[in-house]
Amino acid sequence: QVQLVESGGGLVQAGGSMRLSCAASGRTFSTTAMGWFRQAPGKEREIVATIDWSRTEYYADSAKGRFTISRDGGKNTVVLQMTLLKPEDTAVYYCASRGSPYSRTEAREYDYWGQGTQVTVSS
Repeated sequence: QVQLVESGGGLVQAGGSMRLSCAASGRTFSTTAMGWFRQAPGKEREIVATIDWSRTEYYADSAKGRFTISRDGGKNTVVLQMTLLKPEDTAVYYCASRGSPYSRTEAREYDYWGQGTQVTVSS
């Protein structure tokens, strides 16, 4: 059974930084594409960043230049490092795993999800 456990959310002031981590188990991590998504109240879940088996990264426009996604095969962990945070980054952030080495940006392409971690950016 695939399990994804996120950590690292919380409250931060605008302009600050935060690191989210996702520990994955139950699937061969090295051949699995991973993604971070977020969902704000009243809005649909949206892509933040993805990383595929070859460590090719994708970022939503809102994340470019501020967020960095990375993966550690030795620890089966994917990390989202967020900097220059804005109040509009406030959302529940979800880690997701895809049963393929290749990334996609649509949430429906990911079959396992973490429980979510709240990120709140105060102005």
